[in-house]
Amino acid sequence: MFSDVEITRASAAALLEKAPEFDVIITAESKGIPLAYEMARQAGINDYIVARKGPKLYMQNVITTEVDSITTDHIQTLCLGQTEIDKMKGKKVLIIDDVISTGESLLSIETLLKQVGCEIAGRMAVLAEGEAADRDDIIFLEKLPLFNADGTVK
Repeated sequence: MFSDVEITRASAAALLEKAPEFDVIITAESKGIPLAYEMARQAGINDYIVARKGPKLYMQNVITTEVDSITTDHIQTLCLGQTEIDKMKGKKVLIIDDVISTGESLLSIETLLKQVGCEIAGRMAVLAEGEAADRDDIIFLEKLPLFNADGTVK
């Protein structure tokens, strides 16, 4: 999603066509941010939530969880502050990501949302790869093939 406005706009529009009813959009920092922004803009929503990779000085009453993503070489922390919690409490929240692979980032956001007290409206991504593409609880636009080290498709 980074550096390609046309793909981001088109992906957002296509996902919104498939989206269940929702009040709020959330994504993990960082690659899902342009997509979450564009989906919120196209849906006419003035806010979207970003689960930050660490607490910021302005955040109060921070809740956290850990994520072991295959795209990062270390355990990361995702967190939300009271402002974000208040925007989601009692609402239907749509989780957005660019690619879902193992589902670890998705699971971490769900862990945060359980602490918030909101309803998960759905889980969406532009692409799903590996076993994620076989899940029936994820809405995505296309399957991303996995490759062997020699370049052949698994």
